[in-house]
Amino acid sequence: MTEQITSASEVSLRRISSQTVYEVCELSETLTEAQRNKVADNGTSIAEAHFSDNAWFRAVYADDTPIGFVMLHIGSDHDVIDCPGAFLWRFMIAGPYQGMGFGQKAIALVVREMKARGFAELFTSYGLGEASPEGFYKRLGFSTTGETYDDEVEAVLSFAN
Repeated sequence: MTEQITSASEVSLRRISSQTVYEVCELSETLTEAQRNKVADNGTSIAEAHFSDNAWFRAVYADDTPIGFVMLHIGSDHDVIDCPGAFLWRFMIAGPYQGMGFGQKAIALVVREMKARGFAELFTSYGLGEASPEGFYKRLGFSTTGETYDDEVEAVLSFAN
């Protein structure tokens, strides 16, 4: 029997294991074609993370159901991301669970983790156009920096330690 996921479900960030990696990778298949053009597949992201000393990644869960993926680049070695702090490298919520507040809750958990590590801001970048996550990030308080990563707009969320 499948668990009923509602907006009241508890959101958590969990390590991905050999038992959960396939299910997390399959979440990418739930995105629209336009959304898939904005964020790499979770499988690609997990593979890239294993080649970066500064990648931090987790599955996003609602209760005990995986519903998304988050990956940060933390550090200043510029092996992949040219950002000296915490950079939200990849983020997605599966199609069926979008619009339920889970993305906002997941980012709040990321911010809590980054505060605990001593960071005061979280950077990200996003593409514009169809299926752009710009509105989502602006609603969370991210503001553009005027910089770009390749063809993506850079934004930052500042928070107090």
